Amino acid sequence: MSPGESGDPHEDNQIGQQDPGSKAANPERHDGERPRDGAIRAVPGTEGQASASATTRRTGGGGRGTRGPGRKGGGRRRKGRAEELMVPDATFTSYYGRQVVKPTPWESDIPFYLFAGGLAGGSSLLGMGADLTGRPHLRRNARITATVALSASMLALVHDLGRPTKFYNMLRVFKPTSPMSVGTWVLTAYAPGNVVAGASEVARLLDVQRFLPTRLKFLSGLLDWAARPGGIEAALLAPAVASYTAVLLTDTSTPAWHEAHRELPFVFVGSAAAASGGLGMVTAPLAETGPARMLAVIGATVELVVEHQMEKSMGFTAGALHEGTPGKLMRASKILTAVGGASALLLGRRHRAFAVASGLALVAGSVCTRFGVFEAGQESARDPKYTVVPQRERLNARRAAEAAGQDPGATPTSVRPGPPADDLQTTSPTAEHTTQENTA
Repeated sequence: MSPGESGDPHEDNQIGQQDPGSKAANPERHDGERPRDGAIRAVPGTEGQASASATTRRTGGGGRGTRGPGRKGGGRRRKGRAEELMVPDATFTSYYGRQVVKPTPWESDIPFYLFAGGLAGGSSLLGMGADLTGRPHLRRNARITATVALSASMLALVHDLGRPTKFYNMLRVFKPTSPMSVGTWVLTAYAPGNVVAGASEVARLLDVQRFLPTRLKFLSGLLDWAARPGGIEAALLAPAVASYTAVLLTDTSTPAWHEAHRELPFVFVGSAAAASGGLGMVTAPLAETGPARMLAVIGATVELVVEHQMEKSMGFTAGALHEGTPGKLMRASKILTAVGGASALLLGRRHRAFAVASGLALVAGSVCTRFGVFEAGQESARDPKYTVVPQRERLNARRAAEAAGQDPGATPTSVRPGPPADDLQTTSPTAEHTTQENTA
């Protein structure tokens, strides 16, 4: 038992009172040096305190290790460690293997917006064709589909923006060099004709005219008169509505989207045509599905052919379309689109069941295409190899051109020479690779 724990004040005084000639009692020694940190200096009137503090230091603990004389259980120490670690063990972290490009903050609202916008544009085009060829059921279903799809896409867009006023604020300026600004104005110009044509079909379907007062019945006739011009206006803007979202994606620094900037708009247009034609085959009578079937087959063919060419032109970055969740979605998209297109061409005109099955497969394939492309872009932003390898390839190509006596332009100083692309799996990107190149 230590003296500080015994509760004997005489014993404490014996420790606190030291020889006046000792080194602890004289802070300045004869040789001019100060005492060491461990020396104890007695101060008059505080001998007991000095004893207690010294005892505490010797026992290696604070108030939890000792008990005063007035408390029960004095002289006992709590079991356990005298000292606790207040700081966790250090772990080494660095920028090696971290993402170079930040993924977009978009959620599932955006790929649904991409799909619904394309479906609206394709359905407007199909509705105009049905109107001009005298197919009333197909015209009605296509126009209503276009209006519903447009409303759903706008809701998804506003939900992603957070506030409807953000969409309104984008209309305050027009920048021809900004895909977002151009797309906003295209969507704004497309909406009135789409809504007028769709509202006319809904009014006819519900026979709204008989519920109107006599003095307001002219509104029904006016709406019917404006339906065809509105449908034609919406159909003329339909290709832009179906493709501008692809231009918006490829204008970013996300590797998988940017490397597909040549072909992705055509992929989206083909996917939109396949989806709208397929849905027309599902909703219209078999006798009127001719234009829908033709649009679906053409759209599916364009999507599959251009998508294959896109993967070839993307080079190393195309790996993001083949791995993980994006790979599963893109494989499902190809299978559904190919089966749906072939079935629509060969069996769609024979029996309605085949037409419905083909149409549903094409719609599902279009959904998988939009979500697959979206997820591939996000994955390529998370994995630094999809940023570093193309940078190295461009740098090596410029150096080879310089060695051949050509003038490829100024070599970027933001990229430091690294090992070949084949060694990337064992070599992490360096700090110089964190600067994004604008290759637009």
